[in-house]
Amino acid sequence: MAGTPGSDWRDVFPAVTTQFFEDGQIDYDATGNHLNVLLESGISGLVMLGSLGENNSLTREEKLSIIKLAKDVSGGKIPVVSGVSELNTYTAVDYVKEADAAGADGFMLLPAMAFRADRAETLAHYRFVATATEKPFIIYNNPIAYQVDITPDMLLELAEIDQMVAVKESCGDVRRITDIFNIVGDRFTIFAGVDDLALECALLGATGWIAGIGLAFPKENQRLWDLAMAGEWEKARELYRWYTPLLHLDVGTKFVQNIKLAIQEVGLGKEHVRMPRLALSGQDREHAMKVIHTGLENRPS
Repeated sequence: MAGTPGSDWRDVFPAVTTQFFEDGQIDYDATGNHLNVLLESGISGLVMLGSLGENNSLTREEKLSIIKLAKDVSGGKIPVVSGVSELNTYTAVDYVKEADAAGADGFMLLPAMAFRADRAETLAHYRFVATATEKPFIIYNNPIAYQVDITPDMLLELAEIDQMVAVKESCGDVRRITDIFNIVGDRFTIFAGVDDLALECALLGATGWIAGIGLAFPKENQRLWDLAMAGEWEKARELYRWYTPLLHLDVGTKFVQNIKLAIQEVGLGKEHVRMPRLALSGQDREHAMKVIHTGLENRPS
């Protein structure tokens, strides 16, 4: 794996939102401005068009335009990774080829969205999509959301594919991190994929974090990860205890709206989402606002 493209991916790769105007059209200026703020915080990569980027609500042309924007703003300083969330394997292959041509430095690959694939179908999907490019892939495991669990023994098979360099582990059970190391060793970089388990994942050996609420608190987010990677656990725990109520906003069916609302409240963007999503209202909004503003009131200096 030494020298394999993407094998050095680690640290914070935020899963960036796509900023919209109120009418649902993409606000490219706002998206670019937010990218600049994130770059200034010290991140090591960008994940565009993940779940937070509302991938499945965008057209193919819009997705490619977002990749080109991220490449322009980042200026080649850090890798730009595109989420791949398509209905079937063939459209995933087509998208990877087009995003590759548009400049994506790699891909975060989800299972096919058309139906709940079994083990053989999931492995076939990942193997086939990997033939579309020589660029690296992050394997995205989120069985809670997508009903497909990519288990450590499946990762052992996917380890045969050179371009598969990392795993975003979002199963919600941190015991999985140790299981992966015991079965696959250090073949993959492991990225924490659930915000309010990030420090636990780091303790168990994750060396990357595909972060969500850090979009609204990029400096604190980076500070927490740097402390963890330096083994300064006491300082990391102190910061994590302040941060955890905010990190909880990354969990649940309204996490996109939660995080976009936080981005708005700190002045880094707007909460607008694209239908069928709607902005938070009622108790959901009241709860999120309370968490956000309590966090801001107690924000560490």
